[in-house]
Amino acid sequence: MSLHPVLAEKLSETLQVVTAIPWTRRDARLPAVPGKAHAVIGMRRAGKTTFLKQLMAERRQATRPECAVYLSFDDDRLGELPLEQLGYLIEEYFRRHPALRGREEVHWFLDEIQLVPGWERFVRRVLDTERISLVVSGSSARMLSREVHTSLRGRGIETVIRPFGFREFLRHRSEEPAESPEQWTAAQRSFVEKRFLEFLGEGGFPETQGLPRPLRTELLQGYVDTVLFRDVVERHAVSQVAALRWLVRQCLRNPAGCLSVHSLHRDMRSQGLAIGKDTVHAMIDHLLDAFLVSAVPLATESERQRNSNPRKIYPADPGMIAAFDASGRSNVGHALETAVFHELQRRKAEVGYVRCGADLEVDFLARYPGGGEELIQVCADLGTPKTRDRELRALAAAAERHPSATRRLLVLNRDAAAGATAPGVIIESAADWMLRSPETS
Repeated sequence: MSLHPVLAEKLSETLQVVTAIPWTRRDARLPAVPGKAHAVIGMRRAGKTTFLKQLMAERRQATRPECAVYLSFDDDRLGELPLEQLGYLIEEYFRRHPALRGREEVHWFLDEIQLVPGWERFVRRVLDTERISLVVSGSSARMLSREVHTSLRGRGIETVIRPFGFREFLRHRSEEPAESPEQWTAAQRSFVEKRFLEFLGEGGFPETQGLPRPLRTELLQGYVDTVLFRDVVERHAVSQVAALRWLVRQCLRNPAGCLSVHSLHRDMRSQGLAIGKDTVHAMIDHLLDAFLVSAVPLATESERQRNSNPRKIYPADPGMIAAFDASGRSNVGHALETAVFHELQRRKAEVGYVRCGADLEVDFLARYPGGGEELIQVCADLGTPKTRDRELRALAAAAERHPSATRRLLVLNRDAAAGATAPGVIIESAADWMLRSPETS
């Protein structure tokens, strides 16, 4: 057999000189871990394919064009492609560039590779026998977090691509500030705060940027439908689709809410949905695996308490909140909390929430990879003394349990924090915090 003609055509195309990829640079970076295949994962439409192409362009600029290869297998002409074609692809490449084999590291970026059955065996073999670094990505459930660990058997390391954060949101518009927040003029600050409100409403999915709200809502709802049917229903053979849709609506319409399987199961039964509690558990796990929602557990060292307490559920992007809440209510507070949570994820923090008694709660206890921890309370408006007192009392109570943690109160904008002070508490705009590097926060 010989190399499939479509693969040969794609290989010729990708080896042509490419200058620059004109898309917005992402802040995500692949960790420098030799001998591992990098799996770029995340929710559909978050920008994984673009990220791979940007990585290819960067490698070509750092080495030579022929040392970086991007190929996508999402082509109907490649249906039912046999596994051995991946081996033929490598051989054809080295026939064209024999001087590179075994002498220089070649970087391969393989998108939608999960469409080739048995791709995992190919990846493990290439890592063991060639001087090739591999980055793979895909949109199906075969490329979800659990599948990567199972398929690559310890040979894979993940990088999650999420919708734009606030800095990327500004960069996409060529408006990323060069100065730190302390150096902004009054006009710059007003502009950033205006854009921040837009970010909380529109969200960060690249394809929805700049669209009018009706079209953006239609796109986001379509994203969710695709995830449900391709990454959950098809992958896990879910038969109770009505119950799954109800569950998704509850999660997306109640962002930052505490949802327990017990209460969800009870509410489903009251809606006439005949479903078992174990099935509800499984459905939530499927939604987490597909990156449609994220769950924050109670911050505790006790595994039993962590499992017995409800988790706080956040949508994949703040823009989803308005797309699924037709009540017309203002969701700026929930959108703000969701945006802060995802920024903590980008900073690779381990996140939990802290409950202090019956009526006091701190939104996040963040533990960072480099050490250190923060108690972070999020509040859109500190306009009344009662609100300020409640938020600061919660931080003080949580600090008794976590005395080494920095205390931080994030608000919507500088005006919202006007006049609010408390010993030992950093009170600042969430936009300032997001645009300040983690090292200086």
